[in-house]
Amino acid sequence: MTEFDGLPVLRDPVAIAAFEGWNDAADASTAAVEHLEQVWKARTITSLDPEEFYDFQVNRPIVSLAEGETRSIEWPTTRFSVASPPDVERDVVLIRGIEPSMRWRTFCGEILEACHSLEVNRVVLLGALLADVPYTRPLPISGSAVSRDAAMRYNLAPTRYDGPTGIVGVLHEACSRAELDTLSFWVHVPHYANNPPCPKATLGLLHRVEEVLDLPVPMMNLAEESAEWEQRLRTAADQDAELGEYVRELEERVGDEGLQPLSGDEIAQEFERYLRRRGGSSGPTAGAW
Repeated sequence: MTEFDGLPVLRDPVAIAAFEGWNDAADASTAAVEHLEQVWKARTITSLDPEEFYDFQVNRPIVSLAEGETRSIEWPTTRFSVASPPDVERDVVLIRGIEPSMRWRTFCGEILEACHSLEVNRVVLLGALLADVPYTRPLPISGSAVSRDAAMRYNLAPTRYDGPTGIVGVLHEACSRAELDTLSFWVHVPHYANNPPCPKATLGLLHRVEEVLDLPVPMMNLAEESAEWEQRLRTAADQDAELGEYVRELEERVGDEGLQPLSGDEIAQEFERYLRRRGGSSGPTAGAW
């Protein structure tokens, strides 16, 4: 078990969390929390005991040299850090880690215990999923809240997804059961451009964080990086007639029911159709997220 003794006393804190793995298409959601850690100069305060939750043959520890000689090992885990955004009378707890390999309910319980000890009053969960969306348009963000009133207040487009879930969905339910004010935001990443990074998706999540928590977020170079990402895709679409045609089809479907996220099977089928048109036999799979 992880001990949370000696935690700091915070000012009206909120928590923002994201996890690597199945919930993190193109690394977009963990990149958002990492961005906040950097621009707000967050300091690590505690972490979960990785022995309880991770299969180290799946998420291996990393060995590195310190000062040229001393070898140190960094274990995969979930860390809590605290940031104090300038000119804001509240602190932010940033939770960034890896989707656990086991003991998910215990994992959620320890996160809730830490949030309780820090007197967190709201949790914002970030995720990223693969969807059939055009890269040329604002990437949709769906989400959920603990109540219909909250969903309406924050203008959340409800998710229509039914199927296997990840730690973000499980943690959202655990927070709701604990009667903690909880919001989840999922950015829709183009499935044909799912290699990280995806700065446009990260930027979209950060704008939602800024809006919902009423916290100014320095975006640094993300707007420029997003424009460069779009330009690379535009160049690829100009050089690949099949890709260009597919993107135009998606543009025509914007606003239709067809814009909803794809299931894993549907993404696999879409890739197969796309690759057959191209005459290819390899490419990213639904399991990448």
